[in-house]
Amino acid sequence: MTVRGAPAIAIVAALSLAVELQHLPHNYFSSTEEATSYIVNKLNYLEGSRPTAVNLFEATAKLRNLVQRPAHIPATVYEAYISAAEQMLIDDVNDNRAIGEHGAKWLISRNPSLPKFKVLTHCNTGSLATAGYGTALGVIRSLFAAGALEHAFCTETRPYNQGSRLTAYELVFENIPATLITDSMASALFKKEKGTLRAVIVGADRVARNGDTANKVGLRLKYANLQIGTYQLAISAQYHGIPFLVAAPTTSIDLNTLSGENITIEERAPHELITIRGPVVVKEMDIDVEDVRTVSIAAEGIGVWNAAFDVTPASLITAIVTEKGVIRKKEEESEYDLSKA
Repeated sequence: MTVRGAPAIAIVAALSLAVELQHLPHNYFSSTEEATSYIVNKLNYLEGSRPTAVNLFEATAKLRNLVQRPAHIPATVYEAYISAAEQMLIDDVNDNRAIGEHGAKWLISRNPSLPKFKVLTHCNTGSLATAGYGTALGVIRSLFAAGALEHAFCTETRPYNQGSRLTAYELVFENIPATLITDSMASALFKKEKGTLRAVIVGADRVARNGDTANKVGLRLKYANLQIGTYQLAISAQYHGIPFLVAAPTTSIDLNTLSGENITIEERAPHELITIRGPVVVKEMDIDVEDVRTVSIAAEGIGVWNAAFDVTPASLITAIVTEKGVIRKKEEESEYDLSKA
């Protein structure tokens, strides 16, 4: 979790190898085959860092195909890699800004009678989870820039507290009016803010396909692989009549995964659930940022199930926002047609 957020994981993986290649001696490789083999082996190793984030596999596949093209000298191979990795960083920021603009415009168009409205987001999907700007948090930033955001709510996102530690920080840093709630308060908030809270906006690590692939038609989104706790938010949002948006780049769409049942759900270490880490409060919220400690918050010996993600059915998802636009499913269908995504 030193690096987290599907887009950021892919970008950091690509750039980390670019930095390594940049610092190798000029004559380190004796042949183009040796240079190619070195890079491919490193990419294969990097793929093991996060099995849930499809963006990582998308990036490594593109880079692997690039370096396997014919080249005259070794330098050509790793120079091409470095250039491509740098471009991925630029493209990710541009894609995030496009996601933010598309999502904001769509929400504003759906709420013509409200000059400003409120939204809720879950986990962290901002600059700290991407190359910059953010996906779901990018939509919120774009709403705020357009003058359409009255208030943002963010969940703490237990057990790793990405919401309280990271999203809250980004919202404060951007001077966006915001309030932090516990994960269990969401349904009560939806009821309290009825009519003014107009959307739940979340990110996604992987979007799966389920349909007839033999003739290359009927590509359909059935599930989204999201941060743990998102599934229950989607259920509650539907009950309260609040649109539920998934904001993610098209690199998160995995047409090779047939359904959510085929997604490997990452399980994390038990200690994340039964301990909490943070700076010490000296007196009345006077925080000593230099004194960071870990404390136990559970009974010793209790069993722990610490799933990092859950799967949200497409039937609960109102729209998917990508850098290409907003995708809606047909009124009579419960799945998404992604053939043009």
